[in-house]
Amino acid sequence: MDMPGLAKDDVKVSVEQNTLTVRGDGQQESEDEEGGRRFSSGLDLPPNLYELDSIKAEMKIGVLILMVPKV
Repeated sequence: MDMPGLAKDDVKVSVEQNTLTVRGDGQQESEDEEGGRRFSSGLDLPPNLYELDSIKAEMKIGVLILMVPKV
C-alpha cells in the first residue's frame, strides 16, 4: 500500500474478527494543512485460509508491505 507522508509510527495494523485493518494518521507538516494525513482501510480475510496471528508488516519509503501467511 502506498502511504506517502506517513512514517512507521503513524501506521497501525490490526486484526479483529477476521478483518485486517490498516490505519494511518500523520501529523500536519505546516500550519496551512488541515488535519494532517489520514488513511483507513479494511479487508475481510477468510478465517481458515490465513494465519491471522502471524501477519507481518514492513514500512519502506512510504510503502507498507503486509505479509499474510496461508495455512
